[in-house]
Amino acid sequence: MRYSRLLIPTVKEVPAEAEVPSHQLMIRAGFIRKLASGTYSYLPLGWRCLRKIIEIVRQEMDAAGAQEVLLPAVQPIELWQKTGRDVDYGETMARFTDRHGRVNVLGPTAEEVVTHVAAQEIQSYKQLPINLYQISFKFRDEFRPRFGVLRSREFMMKDAYSFDADQQSLDESYRKMYDAYRRVFDRCELTYVIVEAETGEMGGSGSHQFTVPCDNGEDFIVRTEDGSYAANLEKAAVDPLPKQPAKGDWPAMEEVHTPQVGSIEAVCGFLGTTPREMIKTLIYSAGERTVACLVRGDHEVNAEKLTQAAGGVHVELAGESTIQKATGAQVGFAGPMGLHDRVDVVLIDHAVAAMATGVAGANKTDYHVRNVVPGRDFPLEGRNVKVLDMRNAVEGDTHGGRKLTFKRGIEVGQVFKLGTKYTTKLGCTFLDDAGASHPCLMGCYGIGINRILAAAIEAGHDDNGCILPVAIAPFEVEVLAVNYDSPAVTAESERIYNDLSRAGLEVLLDDRDARPGVKFKDADLIGIPLRVVVGDRGLKDGNVEIKRRTDAKPTAVPATEAVAAVRRIIDDMRSR
Repeated sequence: MRYSRLLIPTVKEVPAEAEVPSHQLMIRAGFIRKLASGTYSYLPLGWRCLRKIIEIVRQEMDAAGAQEVLLPAVQPIELWQKTGRDVDYGETMARFTDRHGRVNVLGPTAEEVVTHVAAQEIQSYKQLPINLYQISFKFRDEFRPRFGVLRSREFMMKDAYSFDADQQSLDESYRKMYDAYRRVFDRCELTYVIVEAETGEMGGSGSHQFTVPCDNGEDFIVRTEDGSYAANLEKAAVDPLPKQPAKGDWPAMEEVHTPQVGSIEAVCGFLGTTPREMIKTLIYSAGERTVACLVRGDHEVNAEKLTQAAGGVHVELAGESTIQKATGAQVGFAGPMGLHDRVDVVLIDHAVAAMATGVAGANKTDYHVRNVVPGRDFPLEGRNVKVLDMRNAVEGDTHGGRKLTFKRGIEVGQVFKLGTKYTTKLGCTFLDDAGASHPCLMGCYGIGINRILAAAIEAGHDDNGCILPVAIAPFEVEVLAVNYDSPAVTAESERIYNDLSRAGLEVLLDDRDARPGVKFKDADLIGIPLRVVVGDRGLKDGNVEIKRRTDAKPTAVPATEAVAAVRRIIDDMRSR
């Protein structure tokens, strides 16, 4: 294709609202344009990249035996109410009422819809296993869209859903998708880490996440130093801390007046203590139950671990009235003393149980308590008391005795074993060979199409622009005519461009009437893997220049050998 006929609106300046390299470069290279907060239009170059990613994904899904479908984006709220995920998604799910008064949602995913389809069509075990997938836009009303397409409100996703008759079959379906995902990301030339992950709103019994390490990722890859264990932050399990030795007998609890001092930081400043010496008591609502969770003041409650410990139901911070009923105090003064008699469940993190003593809220407005001893002043075991891993891993933690390391990353895909969570609630069953009815076992498998492109740019760029893998770059080769008004340059550029195009390569011919410096800067910015430079100076010696995007300097080759040389280089890039 000819540059002069394409819409490639490159930008010199870094956009003020763009925080990370992928966002900056996708705008500057003319890949995307912002329409509204968290929504983007894809221009020709960006869409070419997405189409190539989509084709890779489609080929691997088809090869793994999945069947492509297209499901509605507008979905009746009743389906989501049956599974309870209207509550789980909360305000992230966009809802609207149509002219007939029916409430609908803009689908953030499609477990409910595909299970509804399967429930209508699957009757016998002979139809199983089956895997249905689609590639379509999803919508999530993110509170704070950021980082361009890495966390946008509208995004493109490949979502697949398997239905199986038993656990062994589900395991096989899961493994097929797991392996297919590896092939997808290998073909996209991403460097990725596979980690254990929590299932979150999806539910189910197991999950793995595919994450691209990079400095600007929102996820954390948590690994042991020897690489024997890897998980995302939501899943990462930590060893219990050793019990702190007691310094003799601790004195009795001492109540201290702390007027209008409720936060950990404020209490520490007021009392001259540190967050690690604080016992943070948080009150949650989990369905009809009230749950108290205790973590050390310098630790954060892990929302996924909390959800699992609470039985997998939706969990959220309790309202003011619930907190006052449970503690007898205003928000900010909750403490662990006597809570086991006031709430349904008390969950205590290992690190709190290991404390020799601490400072906690007094369950009395404007008061805290010193010298709170776990096990003496509140129980560490009992009918509704559990000590377990309830927090996010932090630097210094270990797993299996091995030190944990932390690296930011971008999630590009995740696979889940859902089991019967959706099929039981939505009536998706099959008859076995004896005529008995059973719920299908499900798996679901998502890939962020937009995120693959953004992650590739985050992982592959320099000060001059994008460095894209040949498999997903908008073009494989750019033929850059230094001075297109020169008859010799025009003729040779056209010849190389046409010969490469006839050979099946994806070629962009920069035929613009623009200064050489502008053309070179745009070529680097766009990030096409290979460049052929045709200029009067080189042609005087019968040469053109070939330069990989990652090369420091170009290589001169005879113009007559340029096409063959380019084909060899591209063939080598494709075969990696």
